[in-house]
Amino acid sequence: MNNRKRAGIVTALIGLVALIMILNASTSAPIIIWPVEAYLGMVFTIGWLTSVPAWLAYVLAVVVFILVIWVCYKLGSWLYGLVARRN
Repeated sequence: MNNRKRAGIVTALIGLVALIMILNASTSAPIIIWPVEAYLGMVFTIGWLTSVPAWLAYVLAVVVFILVIWVCYKLGSWLYGLVARRN
């Protein structure tokens, strides 16, 4: 595994943790429960705002989390490529 992939993975984890923290900013739940709360909050928001069936809201919430991870991974590897090329 090269450094560019490592930078992408670290950026993806930071982005995922940031999303989970944003979605749980006002809850009093323990930190260990935050990922589940973020997922269920996303499902509720998608279902409530768009009036889609429940099963589709669950699928769309998973897609949103996967997209956040993928975008952060690509952004991190791209930024590392820019920084490494300068040296």
